Amino acid sequence: MGWQNSDPATDFRSGGFMSLENLIYFARNYPDSFHRLLHKADGERAEWEYPFAVAGVNISYMLAQMLDLQSENRRSSKARVGFAQLLEDDEMAFDNLFCLAFQMLDAQWLARRASYMEFNEVLKSTLGQLEQELTIGGVSRVQNLPSFRMLRR
Repeated sequence: MGWQNSDPATDFRSGGFMSLENLIYFARNYPDSFHRLLHKADGERAEWEYPFAVAGVNISYMLAQMLDLQSENRRSSKARVGFAQLLEDDEMAFDNLFCLAFQMLDAQWLARRASYMEFNEVLKSTLGQLEQELTIGGVSRVQNLPSFRMLRR
């Protein structure tokens, strides 16, 4: 699955248990997309690909940072407000955003023909795109975000 060593627990430092839950949710709710990403089934791939599981941990962590979920300071960024609106209709909004962000990351990875050393740059760009989509007015469900059509069940 793309762990960095024989003990996967060490890879969960930044994303914690939440990132494991996100990966399980992805596998259960979007199995086609999950397996296509896990097995790198789409597009022309780089020789040095991103490690799947570690990418998931990083996506969980960066989403929590983008939405300012771990801070005592409850500032109201546009993305945070958009996320709060999604939570009104979908208690699994964070998990669905995780799945969407993972799919978006892979699409950007392929479009850029990225390699392992460009992972952080692609991740930041992906989350920037997702942040823009979260600020679109009138979106009440993750499934209504423009990029959601990339996910397959």
